[in-house]
Amino acid sequence: MKLFPTPENPLPSGAECLELVTADKIRLRALRVVPDEARGTLVLLGGRGDFLERYFETIRDIAARGFAVAAVDLRGQGGSQRIASEPYRDVTRSFTDFDEDIRTLMDGLVIPTCPPPYYALGHSTGGHILLRLVRSSDWFRKVMLVSPLVEILYGPWPRPVVTLLVNGVSLAGLGSWFLPGVRRAPMGRADFPGNPLTSDQRRWERDSATLEAAPQLGLGGPTFAWLRAARRSLKEIKVMEKPRVPVLIVAAGADRVVGNEGIRRFARNVPGVALTFIPDSRHEIMSERDEIRQQFLAAFDSFITTADVSGGVARTPG
Repeated sequence: MKLFPTPENPLPSGAECLELVTADKIRLRALRVVPDEARGTLVLLGGRGDFLERYFETIRDIAARGFAVAAVDLRGQGGSQRIASEPYRDVTRSFTDFDEDIRTLMDGLVIPTCPPPYYALGHSTGGHILLRLVRSSDWFRKVMLVSPLVEILYGPWPRPVVTLLVNGVSLAGLGSWFLPGVRRAPMGRADFPGNPLTSDQRRWERDSATLEAAPQLGLGGPTFAWLRAARRSLKEIKVMEKPRVPVLIVAAGADRVVGNEGIRRFARNVPGVALTFIPDSRHEIMSERDEIRQQFLAAFDSFITTADVSGGVARTPG
């Protein structure tokens, strides 16, 4: 396993690529950056279809603030082992598999080799996975979620119809079918106009160049299996009473991928969860224009960088 820097997207200084193996024998591609005299470690999780290279810029920003960074491609995407025979098809059956991926990252890399205290940052589906973890885990001192998957947007489809369709397709053994209207391959340079992810064309083309150099990192749109698994997991976190650690959600005001009303309800109903919006941002806040990224970094500095990061010991999930 290796990383794929490009001239537009150089490797963060000191970055190492490592292979981890889960308890169920899935090979994961992980990244570690440990600056001198690191003040703690940030665990970084991307969204569905992401790959480590998309976060090189953010990793450099975090390392410049004195933090080590540990990140992983979730199973079935990026440079980690694919689950489906078709590389662009997402056949996720349960989000509990992702729980295992993060346990492997923590036990196999972060706790043995990275300096405490530990913080976490998750985007979209990565943010949702962190919400699953903070129900019972004491690994992290604070957790920051960016455009987290808390509510799915179904467009014109009524929820009862979606439920019948998802359950019917899954019971028929056809969960690997792509959802109607989604792409079966990753988006590229030509897809920038009107895209729901970012208004920054330079960063869009930077990530497109990575996929041109390493097309095996890409993933197509969601399948019925993924949607069924996501819906089940969303039911679990919606009954969360209180996370074990403070949580900050940074939401994108112009998000068309996840539901902001659901995020608002979640933050309002769950103690220990704070919420702030970046009004003009699309879904991919960390890949947005400079002025939007600066607001994200200001939120990061306020919530994590200026926190008391002296001392601290690693703790395992309770």
